[in-house]
Amino acid sequence: MNNWTAPQKPVAYAEQALVTSILDGTYPPGAALPGERDLAAQLGVTRPTLREALRRLESDGWLTVQQGKPTRVNDIWREGGLNVLSGLVRFSKELPPDFIPNLLAVRLVMAPAYTRAAIEHAPEDVLACLSGYALLEDSPEAYAAFDWKLHRVLTLSCGNPIYTLILNGFSGFYEQMARLYFADFYSRQASRRFYQALHDATRRKDAPAAERITHDVMVESIDLWKKANNP
Repeated sequence: MNNWTAPQKPVAYAEQALVTSILDGTYPPGAALPGERDLAAQLGVTRPTLREALRRLESDGWLTVQQGKPTRVNDIWREGGLNVLSGLVRFSKELPPDFIPNLLAVRLVMAPAYTRAAIEHAPEDVLACLSGYALLEDSPEAYAAFDWKLHRVLTLSCGNPIYTLILNGFSGFYEQMARLYFADFYSRQASRRFYQALHDATRRKDAPAAERITHDVMVESIDLWKKANNP
C-alpha cells in the first residue's frame, strides 16, 4: 500500500496527451486539432473533460481556441508564456534536447542579479540558509534539495517577487534535474566551493563579490552539464 499513487485525473490525462502530441510533432505549430467529438473519442475522455483541458492549454499558451473554428496549435516558443514552462515540466516525458542548456543560460542571467540583491536586502536570511552547507551529505539528493532551498531563499530575499514566481514554475522539476547534475562528483565539489565562497561573501555583506561568485559558478555549471551529457 505504501507504493500506491492516486490515478491521474481525466483532465490532467487529456492535457498530458495533448502536450505530448504537440511536442512529438503529431500536432505541429499551426496545425488544427481534430474536431471535439473525434478528439474526445481518440483520448477516451468526455467532451466536457476535453473542453476543460483545451481551456487550460489555451490559457497557458499552447492552443488558440475560437468559436466555430478549428482549435489551432500555437508555436509555443514564439507565442507561449511562462505557463508553457510549467506544462513542459509537468507533462513532457522528453524535453527538447537544448532545453536544459537554454534553461541554464537563463539562470546565468538571473541568478547573479537576484543573489546580489538578496545580499543587499537580507544577508542574515541568506547566511542562515548557507550555514548548513558544511554538514551537507555528499549525495545527489542532498545537494539537489539544498540547492533548491538556497535559490528559493535568494529569490525570496532579493526584493523582487517575480524571480520567485519564475523559480516556483520549476518546483519539483528543479530537484529532478539537479539530482542528475549532482550525480557527478565534480559538480558537487564545484557547488560546495560555491556555497563556501558565497557564505564568506554574505558574512562580509559583500554583494558585488556574491554576484561575481554566482556568475562564475553558473558558467561552470553549464560547462559541467555539457561535459556530462556530451561525453
